[in-house]
Amino acid sequence: MPPISDPRILVDASTRDDAAVYQLTPDRAIVATVDFFTPIVDDAYDFGRIAAANAFSDVYAMGGTPLLALNLVGWPRDTLPYELLGDVLRGGADIAKEAGAFILGGHSVDDPEPKYGMVAIGEVHPDRITTLAGGRAGDALVLTKPIGTGVLSTALKRDLASAADLAPAVKSMTTLNAGGARAMRSVGDAVHAATDVTGFGLLGHLNNMLQASGVSAEIDAASVPLLPRALELAERGAIPGGTKRNRESLAPQVTFADGVPEPVRVLLFDAQTSGGLLIAADASRAGALISALERDGTPVAARIGRLTSGVPGTIAVK
Repeated sequence: MPPISDPRILVDASTRDDAAVYQLTPDRAIVATVDFFTPIVDDAYDFGRIAAANAFSDVYAMGGTPLLALNLVGWPRDTLPYELLGDVLRGGADIAKEAGAFILGGHSVDDPEPKYGMVAIGEVHPDRITTLAGGRAGDALVLTKPIGTGVLSTALKRDLASAADLAPAVKSMTTLNAGGARAMRSVGDAVHAATDVTGFGLLGHLNNMLQASGVSAEIDAASVPLLPRALELAERGAIPGGTKRNRESLAPQVTFADGVPEPVRVLLFDAQTSGGLLIAADASRAGALISALERDGTPVAARIGRLTSGVPGTIAVK
């Protein structure tokens, strides 16, 4: 990407943050992001809901509020009926409505493989942007959704799990991170950094935060919430290619205590879809953040570790 020095650009791609931020006025900034992918579930309506919730997550992770979206569609017009595409778009529209955002258009192309997602636009006060770079040694790490969606969706594709087994994951993936964003705002400057957990997995997105903030981290593996059956299915080898790539790329920066089981190690790298928020907050106010998350109905509100002053980017899993 070309370097940008315009003072109106508050956040761009160079920092690996979840979305770009462009300042309009002293008290208003636009948050812009885009995301789309191929189906990870069989049900077209659920696919639409998951893709939309995933797109809006980047706005929430920056501390913003969604305003509008544009649909992005790739569709194999000669092999899949348009009725299925209607179900996908209906799912996306229902999630947008829940987010309080408007879908105002979009773009579609003929594609051998179905794809769906959104350009999502939100707003945030320029002084209240939550980026990757604010984490401080001593901060508590709090997670708002359980992990394991990659393993579970792969198990479904390999006939190792049923649609019923995937139901808890679908519920999690279709839950907006709006409650997490509200909880972060409610504790004000106690939140120092945040990101949503998606394709790079829990440890990958944590590593991005650590690199940007110049700190390291310790994770308590036993405190990380997992989706039902995720541990069993990881042990049975339902491991996505993205999860394997995450592990390979992060191996030099992650150390595990001897007692951490292999399936748990896999899940900490698991490539997620529409995951929760990973929040770094002042340790003395982590309890207030967790209480706020519980009031706002986030799927979980788990304290899973802390930031430390070691080599930036390194993670020790206890």
